[in-house]
Order: sequence, then C-alpha cells, then structure tokens
Amino acid sequence: MTQYRDNPGSIEALVRGGQVHRDVYIDQDLFDLEMERLWHSAWIYVGHESQVPLAGDYYTAEIARRPLLMTRAQDGAVRVFYNRCAHRGAKLVSATSGNCGGILRCPYHGWTYRLDGTLRTMPLKEGYANTGFAESPAALGLSAVPAVALHRGFVFVRLNREGPDLAAYFGESLSSIDNMADRSPVGRLEVVGGTLRYMHHCNWKMFIENLNDTMHPMVAHESSAGTARDLWKDQPPDAPKPMVIEQFVPFVSNYDFFDKMGVKIYENGHSYTGVNFSIHSKYSSVPEYEAQMTAAYGAERAHAILAEVRHNTVYYPSLTVKGAIQTIRVVRPIAVDRTLIESFTLRLVGAPESLLERTVMYNRLINAPTSVVGHDDMHCYQAIQEGLASEGNEWVNLHRNYSSQDEARAIAGTHNGTSEVSVRGQFRAWLAAMTADAAVR
Repeated sequence: MTQYRDNPGSIEALVRGGQVHRDVYIDQDLFDLEMERLWHSAWIYVGHESQVPLAGDYYTAEIARRPLLMTRAQDGAVRVFYNRCAHRGAKLVSATSGNCGGILRCPYHGWTYRLDGTLRTMPLKEGYANTGFAESPAALGLSAVPAVALHRGFVFVRLNREGPDLAAYFGESLSSIDNMADRSPVGRLEVVGGTLRYMHHCNWKMFIENLNDTMHPMVAHESSAGTARDLWKDQPPDAPKPMVIEQFVPFVSNYDFFDKMGVKIYENGHSYTGVNFSIHSKYSSVPEYEAQMTAAYGAERAHAILAEVRHNTVYYPSLTVKGAIQTIRVVRPIAVDRTLIESFTLRLVGAPESLLERTVMYNRLINAPTSVVGHDDMHCYQAIQEGLASEGNEWVNLHRNYSSQDEARAIAGTHNGTSEVSVRGQFRAWLAAMTADAAVR
C-alpha cells in the first residue's frame, strides 16, 4: 500500500493554491493510481471512424494499460472491445490496424468471433457440453468497453461503467472539433497517411500542460523558429512567404502577442488558446477553398467558421487538437516518466489538396520525430523530469495570474493568454478524479 492509495487527504495535499507537489510528476505509485482513477473516469480518445471505413477494419490502442480494439461491424456501426480472447485472455490483434476479413480469430486456440463481438466458433465444442460453459462470461464473447461515443467521427471511450455522458464531460469545448469538421465544405474529416509516433521521456502531464503554455515559445523555440525569422527578416514586407516561414515564425511572437491571444477555460480540465487570434491567423488565403466554403455554408457562416483560428485545444487528458491546421496529437502514458505521443494528419474532405499539403507540412515541421520545434519542447520536458529529482524545493509553481479567490470560484471563461490558469484547471480535474468515490470502476 502506498501513502496515496485509500488516503484522499494525502492526494488533496498535493495541490494547494498556485502550487503542486513534485510527486504528481515523479511518483510511480501515483501514476498507477492515475491509470486506475483519472484515466478510467474520463472520456479518452481512441481513434477516428475514418480509420475503420470498411466492415472488418480494425484499429488498436492501449488506454490506461488496457489493450482496446475498435472495429467496423457488418451493420456499419463502430464498436470498441477489450482486445482479449474470452477463453484464456490472449490479445486477439497485435497489429495497429488492418482488416480481419469478417471474423476475429484468437492466435492461441483458434476461437473466432463475429464483428459484433459474439462468439462464432470454438474447436471441439462438444468438450464444453454440460460443463457450465453456457453460463460463463466466455460464452458471451468479447467484452465491450462500458461506454463508447462518437462526435463528428471522433471515437471516445469511458472505462468506468458510470459517469457523465460525452456531451456533459466535454461541454462547449466540443466546438473546437465542430469547427475543424465544419472547415470541410462537406463537414467531414478523415485521417490520412501514417502516424507520427515518438517517445517522450517525461510525465504525460508535462506535455498536456505545455500545449496552452504561451510563456515558453519565445524562449524554447528561439533557436529553431527564431532562426527562420532571422533568415527571413531582410525580405520585403510584401514578399510572398514560403509555407515553412508562415508556419515557423509565429512561434517566436512576443509576450504581448501571446497574452492578447487569450485562453478559454472549460470545466473538467479542457481549454484552448487563440480566443482572439493565434499563430495560425496569417496563413495565405486559398481563393478556391474560400469559394467552396461560401457555396457550402453561405458567406456569413463560412466567414465565421474560417475566422476561428484556435491554436491548441486540450481535451483533457488524452487529446489535443489544432483545428485551424487540422492536426491532432494523442497522449498515451506508458510510465511515470515515459509518454508516447501520436500525431495524425486530417484531410478536410472536399477541400483543395493545397490545404492537405499545408497540414502535412505543419505536422512534419512541428510534430514529427524529425521536427526541430518538437525537440525544443522535448528537451524542456526531459529537463523538468530530471530537475524534479533534485532536493530542496518540492513544489512546482503555478502562481502566474493566480488569486486566492480562485480556490472558491469557477475559473471557466476567458483569461489572458499567458496565465497559468489552464494548468490550474487541469489539476482541478485531476484532483476531482483522483479523490472521487471509486466504488464503481
């Protein structure tokens, strides 16, 4: 038994005012509790329905250290099961994605299952007659995840049997996904290309917290985006900017820019930066695309959709969305100091290919393992993880724009962009999940 398990008071003591204790990032036992509590009670992103377009298609993911299997059934429905045979527990599917040809077959003893999860065949079935097998859980087939919900093609699961539904959990923050989907002239997105996966040697919360931290870009990214800015600074103001310059240089905007950008806070740890404008605001126009949007939505609605240029939306704790550039990053915690980040490119269905080209360029420049911007952040995360092992100060400071009144009031709403309020909001959600009644899991 650890000092935190079955002792809510010890967990509550880790979050106080504008500070959190370093154990939230470095204690393995506390990480184990996060997997059991927070990652079981929250709605967690699994994948996008476009990754399983045909009957028999599957996509696998591991959530809270549970292997899951997302499939497209014969009736067209998307289902999510625990990726384990009902017989002896072997993982049914080891590949990340593919098509099972209409049945799922266990690689150990050959039991097969239909795409709706029901048991289809088993070798020497007569050996189970009069054994009580018919009343066992194995006879029911694959175990479905307790709660599955889709929003605009995004598939989420909740591993707890009880809890808020998807709309209640995410609230109005779902407007970021809506805006990204609405940027397609036909209102649909699809995942294209491969997945950019790379391991971060840090606690998962460091990545999530950094997404809406706007005090670091002009420091951490000076050597990368700052170099691009310096290379371009002697060009005439009206010189057409290469795509790489458009995407790189805004990362080293000044403090005033990021402060006025604004951050929107929602309940349950969700937030986004770019309330007023963002680093995506000045991309070159694509007249053909704008004409398509106007034809699809009308001039006023099309303008409203494209005027939203939110930077990072955090769907706490697992998904981050860059709606204006159509990329997402997914958080897969491995250990207290190891986090797998998966980056995906999304196509605006029906839009010109130049939009996809821009998205692919951004994902490669910013989110790929070969990215220079991404490695700036990775260095900082690892430096934090290593630095928190030192003695002396056991607290991580989050006091910027903090008020003692924050403890007793809702912080949902719009704040100045450089505030640490988004991280404090995440720890409110973290604390609520970690100290909640664990009777139903």
